[in-house]
Amino acid sequence: MKKCLAEVFGTFALVFAGTGAIVINQVSGGVVTHVGVALTFGLVVLAMIYAVGDISGAHLNPAVTIGFWAARRLPGSSVPSYLLSQCAGALLACGSLRILFPDDKLLGATQPVGPVSQSFVLEFLLTVILMFVILNVSTGAKEKGITAGIAVGAVIALEAMFAGPICGASMNPARSLAPAVVSGHLDNLWVYLVAPVVGAVVAVMACRCVQEQGCCRTAKDGAVVC
Repeated sequence: MKKCLAEVFGTFALVFAGTGAIVINQVSGGVVTHVGVALTFGLVVLAMIYAVGDISGAHLNPAVTIGFWAARRLPGSSVPSYLLSQCAGALLACGSLRILFPDDKLLGATQPVGPVSQSFVLEFLLTVILMFVILNVSTGAKEKGITAGIAVGAVIALEAMFAGPICGASMNPARSLAPAVVSGHLDNLWVYLVAPVVGAVVAVMACRCVQEQGCCRTAKDGAVVC
């Protein structure tokens, strides 16, 4: 229960601050700026890793949870509760933003600017990089410590800074699901639900190939091994 509550609070903070920065930037006429929005996402993740990393691992992201499970660092029995907690936290955050900014149409929802295929590939690659870093700086299924906080927060800010204008740089199904549901803009939502999960699983294979000798293969039970 403590782990679930930590994920609810951590994901709430991530979505409230991150998408809140997008909404406030629009309301204020660009005062926050795109760079400010990217830094907000990175800094809130860094802060939440320090705050709840020792409790739940500070996944704050269904793709990260699935990635840890694919890497055999998290038991399958814990996955549903983590996913539900993350989605609940994200929905609560967007519900709060709807109350605060009732006239905003998108509430920071992620939408492709160019072709859908372009955003899908971007989201996939961004998540591969993010999950690769997470796996290499985390302990077991937990993102915790100074190294993890700085590394993960920096990667998120960097990726949001250069890819955000094209695909939104979500890398997080819960972060995209909540504003889409609350605002009613479900077009192309599948991109932000599928691409990050696929990217996280591919990152597990890449991480195993780098850390261990030999080539990756799929075992009979579906697990990725090297």
